[in-house]
Amino acid sequence: MPGSENARVVLLRHGETRWSVQHRHTGRTDLPLTADGERQAAAAGPVVAGLGLRNPVIAVSPRARARRTAELAGLTGARIEPDLAEWDYGDYEGRTTPQIRADDPGWTIWTGAVPGGESADEVSARADRVLAAATVPLGERDVILVGHGHFSRALIARWLGFPVREGRRFALATAAVSVLGFEHEDPTLWAHNLRPDIA
Repeated sequence: MPGSENARVVLLRHGETRWSVQHRHTGRTDLPLTADGERQAAAAGPVVAGLGLRNPVIAVSPRARARRTAELAGLTGARIEPDLAEWDYGDYEGRTTPQIRADDPGWTIWTGAVPGGESADEVSARADRVLAAATVPLGERDVILVGHGHFSRALIARWLGFPVREGRRFALATAAVSVLGFEHEDPTLWAHNLRPDIA
């Protein structure tokens, strides 16, 4: 990976949806933002703008909630990147962790099986592809990736050289921003879960 001290990859999670409020696993289901989610997305724009990025390359998940977040945040010219889609929760789509644990005690997305969905290894491979593509323009331009909660956390873990399961350590609010970069050529996390006070 390029080691430029100025190079940054910015992650923006989509704004609130009805299911995110209910803590339901939302992968393939294409829910719109709530009214609060739209306000969150718009408020994320100044946070990203305040980073002073270098002519950023913007990629966005194909899900409508992510595309709408990018639009409201003022991130124009984004390309759709299928690999930025959220973790495929398979049979657990739409269910909460407590509901899943009724059948599979102690389950988490980070450590448990996902019947009918993606394994952690599959998510890791996808995250690595996204990050490999993101590093290509970093010599001259920064990168913004607009996506989802669990997959963004997987990206953070993989950027730092950790297994995907360590994404559990990087909780990420809706419409929050994280900044990946380098220090002395080592991948680092410069900022995490940046979000304006919009209550």
